Amino acid sequence: MLLKKVQIPGLLLAGFISFFVAGALIALLAHSTTLNVSALWQDPYYRHITTFSFYQAFLSTLLSVVLAIPISHALYRREFWGKALLLKLFASTLVLPVLVAIFGLLSIYGNSGLLAQLLTKFQASLPFSIYGLKGILLAHVFFNLPFATRLFLQALQSIPEPQHKLAAHLGMTHWLKFKYLEWPHIRGQLTHVAGLIFMLCFTSFATVMAIGGGPKATTIELAIYQAIKFDFDLQSGALLALWQMSLCALLAFFIQKTMRSSRLSASYTSVKVYLFSDRKRDKCWDFFCITLVIAFVIPPLLMVLVAGLNEKLLIVLSDFYFWMAFKNSMIIAISAGFLALTLAFFILLCSRVWRMRGLHSYADNIEILATIILVTPGLVISTGLFLLLREFNHYAMLPLFIVIVVNALMALPFALKNLAEPMLHNAQKYDKLCASLGIFSGYRFYLIEWKALKIPIVQAFSLSFALSIGDLSAIALFGNRDFSTLPLYLFQLMGSYQMQSAAVVALILLLLSVGIFILTERIFHLKRVQND
Repeated sequence: MLLKKVQIPGLLLAGFISFFVAGALIALLAHSTTLNVSALWQDPYYRHITTFSFYQAFLSTLLSVVLAIPISHALYRREFWGKALLLKLFASTLVLPVLVAIFGLLSIYGNSGLLAQLLTKFQASLPFSIYGLKGILLAHVFFNLPFATRLFLQALQSIPEPQHKLAAHLGMTHWLKFKYLEWPHIRGQLTHVAGLIFMLCFTSFATVMAIGGGPKATTIELAIYQAIKFDFDLQSGALLALWQMSLCALLAFFIQKTMRSSRLSASYTSVKVYLFSDRKRDKCWDFFCITLVIAFVIPPLLMVLVAGLNEKLLIVLSDFYFWMAFKNSMIIAISAGFLALTLAFFILLCSRVWRMRGLHSYADNIEILATIILVTPGLVISTGLFLLLREFNHYAMLPLFIVIVVNALMALPFALKNLAEPMLHNAQKYDKLCASLGIFSGYRFYLIEWKALKIPIVQAFSLSFALSIGDLSAIALFGNRDFSTLPLYLFQLMGSYQMQSAAVVALILLLLSVGIFILTERIFHLKRVQND
């Protein structure tokens, strides 16, 4: 009876997720009554956007992963002032609002950016345009290169110290040490990192919308948005949404079956690396790699900080629409953060009971159901709900609720990843003690769960908050002048070339999203040190 009480909330919430997503899918199917899959290959436009989606994702993944290998290796071997801060910035690119990064990249590589102004002084012009495929690749590498570097670095840091000593004892050169000791650890993460980045780039929406540059550089997600928002072609939107969902399901299945997951941590622990016969050539190569990544990642972020402090600051801060967008963003981010946390906590309560009883397949299934957003991207669910609510004429009443739930579902896989392992360990330690003392329900949460899980719970909330406050995909379909968020408000300012006002909004978004993420890590890292 006790097990049922613990599991019921998780089962009900999993049912709510199923009902919510199923409603969106039913709406998509209802608008695709003449579903003809062969049209996806016979129509040149559909064929082009499918091919381009795979092509840009492949190139983005290749560039990010290939460049991350030497950079992570150089960071692994060298210690320097500011390295810990640099790696924190690398980890925070995961939660950096897409449009903030786009704004920073435009400030450096745009037609009137810093680089173009510098070249003008030497009577030269910028040799490329940031709009189109080049811009998409640049933005995707900006997001994913630090992410891949951080994961490869964690793999290298897992090499046991005795193996370094043995390599030194055998007199291995740097190349032999890399080949026989370090490369196997990187290779173990390679498929997982590449698969994850490919999935992120394949479903990229805001990046392509901001700097895609036209029909030649359109992905499936952007085509869904254009079909519904601009052409009002509901059938094409529904067909493309189903096509996108099918491809994502195949990719997610492939990644789940063939790749080993890894947890990204923002904290950095220095590891002793034994370097012998450290030649000048090796030092120069490492210095080049580290300088290259710093020169690529830091300037756009600095430009957001510098450009945001301009003469439009007070004008933007006194704008009614800015504060409306700010209020909506805070409501959405806080609500989505709490909702993602609640869903993750109760679903994991349910799954860990099954795991403690050896029913791992049941536990895996309910956790996979909770990560359904990986198969059905937020824009696809939003599209289905947009069509469904339009049928029932309730569209005007529920956009805020829908955006909150879609953002919570998008953050749920990350919350699950943060809480799953600590909650299971907690149950393994205290289940028998709680049963013998009769500590259940709210008392158990206060006395046992909260005290042991406080850090991962707050980390999961801060991550969900940061992801939700910078999201553009869920609000894109439902937003308008009266219902806007900071990312949408920023996009509208950039679209109308009000770049100084956009810089102010980008700065505030950056401080809100990355600030809370780093601040949480900092506070709880200090507490961990004090407790130790």
